[in-house]
Amino acid sequence: MKKVILAKSAGFCFGVNRAIEIVNKLVDENKSVCTLGPIIHNMQVVQELNEKGVVAIDSIDEAKQDDTVVIRSHGVSKQVIDNIKKKNLNYVDATCPFVAKIHKIVKEAKEDEIVIIAGDKLHPEVQGIIGHCNAKCYTFKNLEELAEIFKIIPPEKNNFIKIVAQTTFDLKEWEKSIKSLKNVYTNAKIFDTICNATTLRQKEAAEISKSVDMMFVIGDKHSSNSFKLYSICSSNCKNTFFIETAEELPVKEISKADSIGVTAGASTPARIIKEVLDKMSEVNTSSVNENELSFEEMLEESLKSMNTNERVMGTVMSIAANGDVSVDVGRKQAGYIPNDEISFDPTVTANDLLKVGDEVELLIMKTNDQEGTIMLSKKRVDAQKNWEELEALAESDEIFTGKVIESVNGGVIVMFKGNRIFVPASQATLTRDEDASELVGKEVQFRLLEVSKKGRRKRAIGSIRAVLKEKRAEEKAKLLESLAVGNTYMGTVKSLTSYGAFVDIGGVYGMIHISELSWSRIKHPSEVVNVGDKVAVYIKDINEETKKISLGYKKDEDNPWFILENQYPVGTVAKCKIVGLTTFGAFANIIPGIDGLIHISQISNKRIEKPEDVLAVGDEVEAKIIAIDFEKKRVSLSMRALIAEETAEEAVEETPAEVEEETAE
Repeated sequence: MKKVILAKSAGFCFGVNRAIEIVNKLVDENKSVCTLGPIIHNMQVVQELNEKGVVAIDSIDEAKQDDTVVIRSHGVSKQVIDNIKKKNLNYVDATCPFVAKIHKIVKEAKEDEIVIIAGDKLHPEVQGIIGHCNAKCYTFKNLEELAEIFKIIPPEKNNFIKIVAQTTFDLKEWEKSIKSLKNVYTNAKIFDTICNATTLRQKEAAEISKSVDMMFVIGDKHSSNSFKLYSICSSNCKNTFFIETAEELPVKEISKADSIGVTAGASTPARIIKEVLDKMSEVNTSSVNENELSFEEMLEESLKSMNTNERVMGTVMSIAANGDVSVDVGRKQAGYIPNDEISFDPTVTANDLLKVGDEVELLIMKTNDQEGTIMLSKKRVDAQKNWEELEALAESDEIFTGKVIESVNGGVIVMFKGNRIFVPASQATLTRDEDASELVGKEVQFRLLEVSKKGRRKRAIGSIRAVLKEKRAEEKAKLLESLAVGNTYMGTVKSLTSYGAFVDIGGVYGMIHISELSWSRIKHPSEVVNVGDKVAVYIKDINEETKKISLGYKKDEDNPWFILENQYPVGTVAKCKIVGLTTFGAFANIIPGIDGLIHISQISNKRIEKPEDVLAVGDEVEAKIIAIDFEKKRVSLSMRALIAEETAEEAVEETPAEVEEETAE
């Protein structure tokens, strides 16, 4: 045997790894966990989880009220989700983002459209996809089954057809199918939803299997993607073996091969791959000649092709006091992770993330053959993996949490697991008048708007505003349920316009019309309130259709007519200011907000031609309130009445003297 080629893409894809991490996290939190079906198609992993207390159930009815139900990476139908919610069960959705993307595509299909799915209709992933589709669905797994669909759906329907693929569908079969589909349904919308990891794994398996004498595919027999790898490899290499564990290795056959290729399905853990390679080493050590390399040496030679920027699996051997980590990566050189290559967060140490015996994926930074060392990085491979996750989640509605690390021209930068997410200023805050730079140093929630890569240049754009708007909408919906006309709230003035003031009353905006700000006439709301003021308001009206809220601000006790009624009854003499003159009289301001009319006949006890003969705007006079019409908001005043009273008083004062004079005579 001269060489061993291990596929770089062998083992867990990030979707499967994500599902396993979700379950393990729940176990660490001491939750009672059950998975709806095996979490992945690998019975060894399922058994390991079962030993930790994780139970795989076949139906929601088997879940207990205190269980946390985990939806596996294959996803489930909408009906299953609805049933979980109906039973009020706690659940965590571990559906692979690539699968969730397909759910979204088919969910948007209209009832008059047709969805064609490339995949095995009995596979749980395909059943879940069908369960999210409101349109008519058809499935096919090869050209023969596709030909039957052509007989059912006429070509003229091509404008109403959407085509998707199971994430693990055979790449070659997909390419052939698409060619046929395009010939029949010329305007159909085709979505290439085969997972990137699946595409890479299948291409790599095909290339390796063409160049070796013997090929091994490691995976569970129930794993769809593993079986497809076996089909691809066996078509290129007659000596292809499909094994689940190291115990199934054909011991006698291994020593006869000059070259061996090894790949593994997306649900195969690194531990099992390593056990298979170790078993191969044990089998071959005793069968080599002195002039031949041992299997271990040949494996080492094959691994030496690992260059800088390639990923490797390593086992933590020790953690030094200075934070450096010693790692075994299966090579003669000693692997180590410098302290500053552990995490992008400087506050996190190796002891926070790792312990002796942990298996971790690492990136080769530098190989020093003279010193016999390999410098590795955990943080960089984490960043790469998370970038891949970002790419997969780019079209999802998932909310992420990151830290704003700096303010840049046009926006801010959010650090998310080692990746820089640019958030434009227009997407950084809820309103444009807020300063985005004030977010620096704060934890924020955001959604992805765009994730793209051109060569080595990566670009990720996010929106904080999208999450804030959604939260505001939720708060508004809650508050709207409790709002009632007449209720009083404390609010904050957020903006002013020429016609009123907008007030935030706890997630809901209402408007105080300018006429509601003051009992007196004002030209602009700023005469009464300013942005940022805390004000007590009450709800005047809620438009049920538009949900617009009208607010009141004026208080009854400040109502000038209320003041007039209580402090200025009919007969009161008031000091007034002339504010207007007409042909029939003069208007005088009694108190702020109320003017009364002094009719021309009530200005003087003498006949006058026009009011301006006696009065001028701005004059301050005394007048008697002789009538009030509260319904019509009218007040009648009289200056003449006061003149008559003065004359009467003078007459009364003169009478005693006259009587005395007459008596004397």
